[in-house]
Amino acid sequence: MSKLKTDKVNLIFGDAISGMGNLPDNTFDLAICDPPYGAATEKKWSYNSNNKIEGFGGNWKLNNESWDLLTKNDNFQSTFTWLIELKRLVKPTGSIWVHATYHNAGFVNTCCQLLDIEIINEIVWYKRNAFPNLSARRLTASHETIYWVHTGGSNREYYFNYDEVKKTLFPEDKLKEQDKQLRTVWDIPNNKTKKEIEFGTHPTQKPLRLIDRIMLISAIKNGKLLVPFSGSGTEIISGLKYNMDVYAFENNKEYYDLSIKRINKHINETEEMLIKW
Repeated sequence: MSKLKTDKVNLIFGDAISGMGNLPDNTFDLAICDPPYGAATEKKWSYNSNNKIEGFGGNWKLNNESWDLLTKNDNFQSTFTWLIELKRLVKPTGSIWVHATYHNAGFVNTCCQLLDIEIINEIVWYKRNAFPNLSARRLTASHETIYWVHTGGSNREYYFNYDEVKKTLFPEDKLKEQDKQLRTVWDIPNNKTKKEIEFGTHPTQKPLRLIDRIMLISAIKNGKLLVPFSGSGTEIISGLKYNMDVYAFENNKEYYDLSIKRINKHINETEEMLIKW
């Protein structure tokens, strides 16, 4: 088994909910949660997955991963359980970010309200290069939801890097102007760079530039980051750019190994840059 080349990351191969139960209260400055959506399907479609669809950054792949086949009741109970842990573990001055689609966004919203976790913003991540709808029975899904929430109650002490976010220009985002406030609709293509998929892919892998934006908003340099569902390790890599101590969980061996390869490559490249300087 490969080992991480840094003591800044504690990547646990195991279940996130039981693992988080062993961690002390008010430990983390930031948590980014990309849970199973319950979006997988057992349906079979007749299509040629080897044909690359121009403009969409890769081949079309049907999501039928067993870990994403959740009943509505399982989805609600799981969401409620890991949000209880996140509320306990993230400091009142910190933030929690949760990725969602229409399959689980309602559960996230409802559970936050039941647990008295305030929703700061509901982000619409517009994916202009979204895959077409092959059934021709509904509109093409072209966005995902991201919830920015906090646990500090009416004090609202959560960190927000407002000035830096306002002045930043994101070249790919046609909706954000430099020196203008960032809105709740983000125009970020879903394409991953060759470097991001060098060692393999995850079916719900987020582009690094999306997570980097979340970090710009909420990350505290030298702080502590919690990633309950680490997948291919994108959030971990983004957190390391802020020199954060990262605690993460992944219960799929394939993606656990993929994460280690990506993280070690990032560490090696960072060390090489420091040597050149």
